[in-house]
Amino acid sequence: MAGSDTPRQHDIPVDASATGDQPAGAADEPAANSVSGDEGVGSAGPDRAGDPTAQDARTPAVTVRGTAAPSTRDVRLKIRRFLPEQDAEPHWETYTVPTEQGDRLLDAIHWVKWNLDGSLTFRRSCAHGVCGSDAMRVNGVNRLACKVLTKDLGDEVLLEPIKGLPVLKDLVVDMEPFFEAYRSVRPFLIPGPHEPTKERLQSARDRERFDDTTKCILCAACTTSCPVYWSDDAYFGPAAIVNAHRFIFDSRDEGGEERLEILNTKEGVWRCRTTFNCTDACPRGIEVTKAIQEVKRALIFRRF
Repeated sequence: MAGSDTPRQHDIPVDASATGDQPAGAADEPAANSVSGDEGVGSAGPDRAGDPTAQDARTPAVTVRGTAAPSTRDVRLKIRRFLPEQDAEPHWETYTVPTEQGDRLLDAIHWVKWNLDGSLTFRRSCAHGVCGSDAMRVNGVNRLACKVLTKDLGDEVLLEPIKGLPVLKDLVVDMEPFFEAYRSVRPFLIPGPHEPTKERLQSARDRERFDDTTKCILCAACTTSCPVYWSDDAYFGPAAIVNAHRFIFDSRDEGGEERLEILNTKEGVWRCRTTFNCTDACPRGIEVTKAIQEVKRALIFRRF
């Protein structure tokens, strides 16, 4: 297994009931849940003549139809695996997974782990696009596995860990460098020196100024899609700058100048090359590149 580049195929037999195939002779048998014929509903029958509870013979027969089994489709998941206790280098393994119309990619990955290979390792938590735990490269693009439907991905799906961070095992990366950059921009409210005597009020217009960047879920999809970050891990990265933006432009905060100075370095906002990868990768729809440019303007004009 160590150092092998040869994909390993795991073919999964699909139950005949899921594919719609019937055993021999099944076509000759009447459906168990259908009602028809002379003795069915809609016919009083010769023995029930004069029975006041008998149904009118003119009432049409009723047929109860069974619910059709959902259609399935086989999807091949080609996963970049790395087992540190066995592998010198990552390798690829391929798994064939039966999927239904509404299955998410995370469902397919779970199927592999629960039915084929329990050693497959990945992160997930809420499975609803809120926690940001299951960010990975899907066919070369950063996505959340819980927000992608398998029907939109084709018959073969390539899965890799997000780039730019050390791989610990399979699809799991070391997030500490990412969170270190995040913590360095002081992503919390810094109030003024005098404690207010009442709550800090903020108008709807002031809130709108930074509303977009409050949606960040720290999934690292934007940062690890950045080609600058791939080659320079000292760069703060888009996510750290987005979270600095959220407080720099908050009218209740007094730490804007401090954060601007933190980002006014060669590894800060000036390393951004405006490729828009980060904006395209964000699962929350944040205009990441726009936020970075606004921080740059705040540094130049000192207005925020």
